[in-house]
Amino acid sequence: MVVERFKLIYTVPHGHLEDTKNAIFRAGAGTYPGGKYSRVSFETSGIGQFLPEKDKGANPNIGRPGTLEKVEEMRVEIMCVGRGTMKDAVEALKKAHPYEEPAYEVYKMEDA
Repeated sequence: MVVERFKLIYTVPHGHLEDTKNAIFRAGAGTYPGGKYSRVSFETSGIGQFLPEKDKGANPNIGRPGTLEKVEEMRVEIMCVGRGTMKDAVEALKKAHPYEEPAYEVYKMEDA
């Protein structure tokens, strides 16, 4: 039986990296099929930018509405085995992430 696999990718300020990863791991993500490897992730550092829109009611965790902000962030990739695990991991990310609107992507992985 083939199990669906998904890749959860998100960015987070360095100071919140471990909190977000731990929440996602507790949701069951980051474990490879068969369970031989767990808490698996790939991380790389970069600069994220955003402009909190003052007239739209943005309430940023970092910066001020109306001011372009650049933040050192980590990009994190974690595999989720099963659609339910993926959905649980996304919810865990949203709860643990410091941003009002966390940036994340989910891709369905295919065997090749």
